[in-house]
Amino acid sequence: MPLHMTKIAYRATSLADLAEWFDGTSTERRLRTRYLPTRHTEMIGGSLYWIYEHALVARAAILGFEQRIDGHWDIIMENRLVQVHPKAKRAHQGWRYLADEDAPADLAEGEVAGDAMPGKLVSDLAKLGLV
Repeated sequence: MPLHMTKIAYRATSLADLAEWFDGTSTERRLRTRYLPTRHTEMIGGSLYWIYEHALVARAAILGFEQRIDGHWDIIMENRLVQVHPKAKRAHQGWRYLADEDAPADLAEGEVAGDAMPGKLVSDLAKLGLV
């Protein structure tokens, strides 16, 4: 089972804005990070799950890691964003590991993100212990 990671979509103004980052014009997207994750070999084949409004809302497959000239690292992802069933997740700095069994399921073929509960509602219900 692959290991995943979570990251806040801190500059996204909406889920549509996040989807625009993955425009499909190239085969991969790169995300700069300061440090190489210790468990990076386990994460190849996993996904980077994006947090928006305190919920995991989408994912992009992790293809690999590559060191940059400036000493930082690139997380190389597939240039395709897959929406998932929203799952409450507290905000954090940087990235965090996410076990496969804790990752939310992808939205089914033809299912619209609006068919699932909005991330803010999922977060509020989780605080009440209802989801």
